[in-house]
Amino acid sequence: MVITTLGLELPSDPRWVDIAKMNLGDILIDHAFCEQKAASSCISLIVQYPEREKLVEVLTPVVAEEWGHFQRVLKELRKRNIPLGKPRKDEYVNQLQQILRKPGDRNEQLMEKLLLNALIEARSAERFKLLSESLTDENLKKFYRELMISEAGHYRNFIELAEEYVPKDRVRKRWKELLEAEAEIMKTLEVRADRFH
Repeated sequence: MVITTLGLELPSDPRWVDIAKMNLGDILIDHAFCEQKAASSCISLIVQYPEREKLVEVLTPVVAEEWGHFQRVLKELRKRNIPLGKPRKDEYVNQLQQILRKPGDRNEQLMEKLLLNALIEARSAERFKLLSESLTDENLKKFYRELMISEAGHYRNFIELAEEYVPKDRVRKRWKELLEAEAEIMKTLEVRADRFH
């Protein structure tokens, strides 16, 4: 049995980290946009569900953390004289969004959005772990180790918030379905040098 980060059903293709190391500039650019989108996603949840006090309380500091990560990745890009450029299409997230259930009451819709965010954080944490173990740049290794710990915390935030608003057994059942669907998506995605996911 393969042990994966945060219960993911399928580990990343082992080629990804080798390709990432050889194309670090492209990976850093895509990573910067991922952090930007993570902050935006949390802001969007706060705007859509302002009456959920626990959600607002938990996600407000996550917004600040994700934006801080974005700034730190920008700093790494500047050190290497790499411009940020334009965002790339995120095939991974686009495919995840296709498996979300659209109908349902407000709580069910919230659960879907929270679990989507949890999945993205879990996969990001796994990739940060791979980079922290494989890079030769000691500063970047330390940076990605810190981010792995942070994203794992965010993953827990999203799961716990889902369980705050929807019965735990329903959340766990849906989480298992999404993990299985995410594994199928990972099998179909091309391993690319310019994508973080």
